[in-house]
Amino acid sequence: MKQKRALNAAIAAESPESVITPSWEWPWWRTTVRHAPVFFWIVAIHVTAAVGLILFPLPGWRILLGAVALAWIGGLGTTICYHRALAHRALKLNRWASAILTFFAVFNGSGVPISWVVRHRLHHAKADTVEDISSPVYHGFWWAHLRWLWQTDAPPVERYCRDLDLRTLRVWDFLEGPIVALSLFSGLYFGACAFFWLGAIRLVFALHAQCFVNSICHTEPGIVPGEDSSRNVRWLALMHFFQGENWHRNHHSRPGLARLGWTWRQPDVGYLMIRLLERIGAASEVRDLKPV
Repeated sequence: MKQKRALNAAIAAESPESVITPSWEWPWWRTTVRHAPVFFWIVAIHVTAAVGLILFPLPGWRILLGAVALAWIGGLGTTICYHRALAHRALKLNRWASAILTFFAVFNGSGVPISWVVRHRLHHAKADTVEDISSPVYHGFWWAHLRWLWQTDAPPVERYCRDLDLRTLRVWDFLEGPIVALSLFSGLYFGACAFFWLGAIRLVFALHAQCFVNSICHTEPGIVPGEDSSRNVRWLALMHFFQGENWHRNHHSRPGLARLGWTWRQPDVGYLMIRLLERIGAASEVRDLKPV
């Protein structure tokens, strides 16, 4: 708390607009103007998921397998396409692989590619400083885990990802609404239980799996503000279906690598899928330097 007060005092001393309360000091329910829909979406899927767990706590194995499969391929869309290919240019995907992976990333609730990438690049550019858009070091666990999603505006695209300001990526801004509606409601075709498990329950699970990378993976003990707070979190591999995002210390050490798990003890299914895509001609220029 003392650290927060000192930080706010420093901001007040430097900025003529210091009368404006920093967004991490807002009540949890307050949103930016543009991100009110994000807040209501997150509330809606949590409420719907809670109702679903009460009514259908144990789905049949087919429905459970379907939910896991959708979350798995959606996770691949985020880690391979959004994170490794677009944000860090650790590989190149052909247009069909990029489109398919992007569709499933949006379907899994990861948002549109440019919005995801611009925030992630800012995170790396300002990591573990007060300007880090999702830092738990300065702003607390719940800020880093969820609140920043509706309490911060997107950084300027022209500054952080001008290279991705393309029509082929902008089109997803218009497709996001229909895709997430399909994601939430398509399970109705298979019945009420499938509606909840293939929709809101899966979406809530996928949301928190991703958000733990911003929150719990930046809680290295004993560091001082400004030092690298990233850490590898072994148990988080389960929530990510061993796709590699939990090896976050590795990633911050060498963000340009396509491989996040560096040894056989650090499973990285995302990297294996990249090599498979490379084998069939859907990926190229995979950056796989040996870690130092």
